[in-house]
Amino acid sequence: IDDVFYEEIEEILVMGDIGINTTTSIIEHLKEEVEEKKIKEPSECKQLLIDEIKRQMDVGDTAYEFENRKSVVLVIGVNGVGKTTSVGKLAGKLKDQGKKVIVAAADTYRAHRAGVDLIGGQAGADPAAIVYDAVAAAKARNADVLLCDTAGRLHNKKNLMEELRKIYRVLEREYPDAYLETLVVLDGTT
Repeated sequence: IDDVFYEEIEEILVMGDIGINTTTSIIEHLKEEVEEKKIKEPSECKQLLIDEIKRQMDVGDTAYEFENRKSVVLVIGVNGVGKTTSVGKLAGKLKDQGKKVIVAAADTYRAHRAGVDLIGGQAGADPAAIVYDAVAAAKARNADVLLCDTAGRLHNKKNLMEELRKIYRVLEREYPDAYLETLVVLDGTT
């Protein structure tokens, strides 16, 4: 275990999009562990490295409050990154936890296999109106989580960003007692 070993790990982590600050922290902690435990063989570092990466990824108990209280989750991101797929997976996960889930298809009407209630509109319907209807359904059906699947957002498309602001206003006005969480879906290359 020498500087070349640590440089190789650093290069692998950076190439894997871990990020330079996190990579530096992981390497520093790994060096401390190796010294403290008097490890001599690189192969013995594998589990230490895995444990440290897991520790870096741990965001604590408050990571996703929406799982534990009446919530609205607004899912945003650019076209094609997997928003609808993520909403479907999240809906299935929450349903498996025994939660009552409603999905608002606020710009897309693709079937979800999650087996949860889906509120949508006709093609070209106002997304904020769909969210409004979904909020009414969530209240009436005493849903635990309302997942709002939105259209692909591009920061340079003023009308899309204004539409998103309109959805936020509807949620804040019509469902103020629900916890509002926004999830941004990024694709793997990002």
